[in-house]
Amino acid sequence: MRLFHTSDWHLGQTLHGQERDFEHACFLDWLLGQLKLREPDALLIAGDVFDTVNPPVKAQERLYDFIVKAHEQQPGLTIVMIAGNHDSGSRIELPAALMRRLRTHAVGRVQWLDEGQLDSERLLVPLTNAKGKVLAWCLALPFLRPAEVTGPHLGEDYLRGIGQVHEKLIAAALDRRDPKQPLIAISHAHMAGGSISEDSERSLIIGNAEALPASLFGAEIGYVALGHLHKPQKVNGEDRIRYCGSPLPLSFSEIKYPHQILEIEFKGNKLLSVESRHVPRAVALQRLGPAPLAELLTQLNELPAVDLLDDPQRQPWLEVRVQLDEPQADLRQQIETALQGKAVRLIRIAAEYAGRAGADGDDDTRLVELGQLKPEDLFARAWEQAYGNAADEQTLADFALLLQDVQQEEEQP
Repeated sequence: MRLFHTSDWHLGQTLHGQERDFEHACFLDWLLGQLKLREPDALLIAGDVFDTVNPPVKAQERLYDFIVKAHEQQPGLTIVMIAGNHDSGSRIELPAALMRRLRTHAVGRVQWLDEGQLDSERLLVPLTNAKGKVLAWCLALPFLRPAEVTGPHLGEDYLRGIGQVHEKLIAAALDRRDPKQPLIAISHAHMAGGSISEDSERSLIIGNAEALPASLFGAEIGYVALGHLHKPQKVNGEDRIRYCGSPLPLSFSEIKYPHQILEIEFKGNKLLSVESRHVPRAVALQRLGPAPLAELLTQLNELPAVDLLDDPQRQPWLEVRVQLDEPQADLRQQIETALQGKAVRLIRIAAEYAGRAGADGDDDTRLVELGQLKPEDLFARAWEQAYGNAADEQTLADFALLLQDVQQEEEQP
């Protein structure tokens, strides 16, 4: 059996206000080509399919057009897609009945039956070959929000609630599967020890809860396809527990990430191999600096000129990071003038002011743009400004829970 593991497509994402639909279209076309070439039995999409809970229409069209084309090209392909923390679970599941006709299973939420019994049926997906023979079972674990795993029958401990979901689902899968069939988990979570990308990953640690332990996935799970962290990595060095990473760099901090999908091979219930398939970058992200303004202007003048035969949609996105001793009223004008006729698209200028003491006595105070701050950062700053001291852990935990409630309300269609 052969699987493709992907995650964190973030369809509909904008980078400093610039749409990235062209880049997503190129990735999806490439993925269709890989599906045709390698003919996997299943495609796993481990959450954050969209960038926001209310994605633009074009992003939704991209997803559903891809699913239709993949099914037409390979009618025996099974697709399993779960919701991530950026997604609306309700929206992901809304067309589920239609998508099942295309062998696509969309799982956005966990649900409970009477007296705290997990509705495991909707979370267990048979993975079949083109002839319909069940080769494996997929345990679909979307991002677990507090309201879904705590309550009168479940207790109020968030981490314990997550543990119960895993325990009950694994037990149900073991009862269902033939010993020769591997169990494949697909999950959107922050696992302990994972390396994060600060600029583009929304924190999944809620209140005082910690990142999840790999022990949730015992040896009976043959492979764990993870989503959320954009940098490809193993968890605890295990070949069978992996983040494949995002197919596109979602911020300038991810320029050097090896963007990829993973191809997984099983023989019976034995994991044979996990191989990387490099995703070609349709549009480069280019960063200059930090450097003094005069030095940067020289570098900008040396950039290649526009080739009128090239596709302008493939011109690199450019971030310029300039070091200043004092504000420059015409900073943008100087940079844009130096870039006239150059084959790049400027989308961000980051100014760093050196030699100016900050409130804490630091000698290096940097400008921080509003878009760089997370809600919890803004709350912490506002609290300290209002009360003169830092918010304590309990206050930050209460805010995190309120933030989760607001994000969940936004998901309602």
